Amino acid sequence: MSIGWFLRPILALFLLVLVLRPEWFAPMLAPLAPEGGPVIYERASLLSLSLSHLALVAAASAAAVVVAVTLAILVTRPSGAAFRPVSRTVANMGQTFPPVAVLALAVPALGFGAGPTLVALFLYGLLPIFENAVTGLSTLPPATMEAARGIGLNRWQRLVRVELPLALPVILTGVRLSVVIAMGTATIGSTVAARTLGEVIIAGLLTNNTAYVVQGGLVVGLFAVLIYDAMVQFERRLAARVGL
Repeated sequence: MSIGWFLRPILALFLLVLVLRPEWFAPMLAPLAPEGGPVIYERASLLSLSLSHLALVAAASAAAVVVAVTLAILVTRPSGAAFRPVSRTVANMGQTFPPVAVLALAVPALGFGAGPTLVALFLYGLLPIFENAVTGLSTLPPATMEAARGIGLNRWQRLVRVELPLALPVILTGVRLSVVIAMGTATIGSTVAARTLGEVIIAGLLTNNTAYVVQGGLVVGLFAVLIYDAMVQFERRLAARVGL
């Protein structure tokens, strides 16, 4: 039995307590707070900020998956191969512009709040999903594809029953990277009034309160680690199931 089986529940329990009962950590965080200043962030509950943060990441990641995988399917068909360079350029645009710049450009059009943050996370998450989807769909075993044609499957049936299931582990690797990037990047959404865990970190930076920064950073980091690990375990089981 690996150490992960012991470490995962410990980290999950630590995160749960940190979110639901942050006051329990006040003695440990007190040395990091300004003298006479607050130790635990109380302007909003860490639970509500965590749920809002996760919802933003989930919504943006889901949209990125749909768009990136659809685009990858189109450019890996013979009729769409010529558009692959253009599609890759479009997917790269999200990584070219810093999220802060995207937020600044999106606020005049969408206003303050979750909207600009969703746009930034969506654009930032496209590239890893798109690249992995293209790789997965372009490197399928020729013998398997020939067998699918041999049993009379049409193009749609081959895509749904053969290509996507075989490429799914590779695609999920891109999704995992995209989600973890979004977990950290979403914190900047609080600069445009989105409800994220970045609110705690920013409050700590503005008031020179390291205790706040540690609280927000720990919650975001633990969420990222646990989500990353959960997706890795899912990918391994899926790969074993499809025989990869």
